[in-house]
Amino acid sequence: MAVTIKSAREIELMKDAGKILGEVHNRLAEQIVPGMSTKDIDVIGDKLIRSYQCIPSFLHYNGYPASICVSVNEEVVHGIPKKSRILQDGDIVSLDAGVIYKGYHSDAARTVAVGTITPETEKLIEVTRQSFFEGIKMAVAGNHLYDISNAIDAYVSTFGYGIVRELVGHGIGTHLHEDPQIPNFAQKRRGLRLEAGMTLAVEPMINMGRADVEFLDDDWTVVAADGLPSAHYENTILITEGEPVILSLV
Repeated sequence: MAVTIKSAREIELMKDAGKILGEVHNRLAEQIVPGMSTKDIDVIGDKLIRSYQCIPSFLHYNGYPASICVSVNEEVVHGIPKKSRILQDGDIVSLDAGVIYKGYHSDAARTVAVGTITPETEKLIEVTRQSFFEGIKMAVAGNHLYDISNAIDAYVSTFGYGIVRELVGHGIGTHLHEDPQIPNFAQKRRGLRLEAGMTLAVEPMINMGRADVEFLDDDWTVVAADGLPSAHYENTILITEGEPVILSLV
């Protein structure tokens, strides 16, 4: 699949999809409290997405059984919601969600505190979030794709955290995952030249300890191998001649 350049009409639809997803994330985060199950989060998220006349991007995608990926503590991504998994005060939970609006996808993730968390975990969440913004400073037409990767790595590495290498960002549009792949770690090559009209999902996944991950037997959940917390932050962005537009942040 070639990297797609979106038309003016497509960009407007991508903006609408992104705005909806940003609102879904904001409303979902407000409802995260100790004592709820990860399945509760999925049910709430699914209803929110459908309340905007959208379809959840993730439900049944390659067999994934839920609308929201809910990953707790050492779970990096793709955690499957369960009635038996109850959130505790001090947990962190990564919420990865996507919507389809009039045939166009938006994809975004947030890591949210459950009750009161430790300063160390709060710092991990903030560094992960800021690494996204450091990366997209380079997301300008004329720059190269891996300028984004290198900027994320340069920032995160100063904190000694592990950058997950097995999972990367991606292009997005009429498909949830399009070319190109966008690593969050430094690259020796420059990658393709960025062009106005490209839409990308940039998503640092950062472990408090080592970068190593393991895949659980459910074939979905990815966890930090050392059992330390992991955070995830993602937005869908639009490349322009100037600063990128963050479509899924409201």
